[in-house]
Amino acid sequence: MRLNSKGQVTIPAELREKYGLHPGDEVDVIEEVGVLRVVRRTKDRTRGQRVARRMRGTADGGMSTDRIVELLRGE
Repeated sequence: MRLNSKGQVTIPAELREKYGLHPGDEVDVIEEVGVLRVVRRTKDRTRGQRVARRMRGTADGGMSTDRIVELLRGE
């Protein structure tokens, strides 16, 4: 595949058929550790819910929830 000047790529027909992708279907492009994935957009979740679900469990810790709240409040 080749990226065109508008940043678009064409998903080959055999892959569209294999994964049941049809014209008008919505997909998301997700970056994960230097890799881009194209995934079908789930209809039952908002974009924010999908982002939160992907990010869940990825924090490296270090601060407690109480400490984060203190920082946000300027305490």
